[in-house]
Amino acid sequence: MTLPVTPAPPLDTHPDRWRMLWLLAVAELLGMSLWFSGSAVAPILQVRWQLSSEQVGWITTLVQLGFVAGTAVSAVLNLADIVPAHRLFAVCALLGAVANAGLAFTDNFTTALCSRFAAGFFLAGVYPPAMKMAATWFRARRGLAVGTVVGALTIGKAGPYLVHALPGAGVVPVVLTASAGATAAALIVLLCYRDGPYPFAPRPFTWGLVSSVIRNREWRLASGGYFGHMAELYCFWTWIPAFIAASLSAHSGSAMAASSGEASLIAFGVIAVGGIGCIWGGLASDRIGRERLVMWAMAVSGTCAVLIGLTFGRSVWFLVPVALVWGFFVIADSAQFSVLVTESVPPHAVGTALTVQTSLGFLLTTVTIQAVPPVVRWVGWSLAFPMLALGPAAGIWSIRTLLRQRHTRVTASAV
Repeated sequence: MTLPVTPAPPLDTHPDRWRMLWLLAVAELLGMSLWFSGSAVAPILQVRWQLSSEQVGWITTLVQLGFVAGTAVSAVLNLADIVPAHRLFAVCALLGAVANAGLAFTDNFTTALCSRFAAGFFLAGVYPPAMKMAATWFRARRGLAVGTVVGALTIGKAGPYLVHALPGAGVVPVVLTASAGATAAALIVLLCYRDGPYPFAPRPFTWGLVSSVIRNREWRLASGGYFGHMAELYCFWTWIPAFIAASLSAHSGSAMAASSGEASLIAFGVIAVGGIGCIWGGLASDRIGRERLVMWAMAVSGTCAVLIGLTFGRSVWFLVPVALVWGFFVIADSAQFSVLVTESVPPHAVGTALTVQTSLGFLLTTVTIQAVPPVVRWVGWSLAFPMLALGPAAGIWSIRTLLRQRHTRVTASAV
């Protein structure tokens, strides 16, 4: 008796797949420029409103909290399955552009924080849908596709620092350029995008599944890797521009160096290089496996967190190479964590598992972001970042344990 042969998954052959991927990448780059538009002009706002370092941190932290709130609302209302992804993206990008624009015209800190929270809230409808839309066009090269989208959003997040590096670019040009970019992103997706040949079955969030997801050890281990990654990532993105500015001032002996275009340009490059890292990470994960890619990336980024302090106050020829390597690897593994989590739970629990993972991960970023200013006051910038290496170290341990558990399960089922 001949057993039926299970057909291999179809290859990515649709002629429009690459065009749609680049369309999404451009839209995500433009839309996600909202994220750090407030952070890029934070030094100006700090002087204007006489803010403390902790208050400056809240300019980014409120975006994180808004994103968590937006993700939770979207999940509870099941918007991802009720509203077509391209329409959800377009509406949220437009609303995010309006919310962000408020920062350009406010004259007080409280209103600025409300603007940042609202921008983060609506970005919850820009970031996740874009990855889902890209994945509908790819199966065999899904790691590359999602990595490309994450790479584009990384460059987009760095965009406000590039605008700020231009001579005379103050709060209004930086903020409104980001809002214009998000508006363009909405139009691109609304008018030009359509879903690919590999749609996703509905996987809604369910409160009843939260406890069972959390009890799942593989989910906890996969999420542990993600939490270690997130503890480092957004703290790095938030404070590396300030570290660079302070280092340039210490090296030159002039406080003016902190507000120079050079500081903003270096900050842009250090964050934007992560876009290349994401594409490399997508290619590498398809070739060597997600787990190995994740552990290698966290090992390198954690090492850079320890070493970067040694470059403080020294020549840019010491500072920039370490910062660029860190910026490359700190995000190279990001797109792979969601896949690791989806593989750890049954299909009917995927939506719940991803929502819980994302919400907890972004909440964790608020802790590490706010931890840096007091550390800088106590021990200085040269010792501020090594604590971030604890995140990658914990993440590597978690993923290694996950691999061992999966190997044991597979071996036992084969006996």
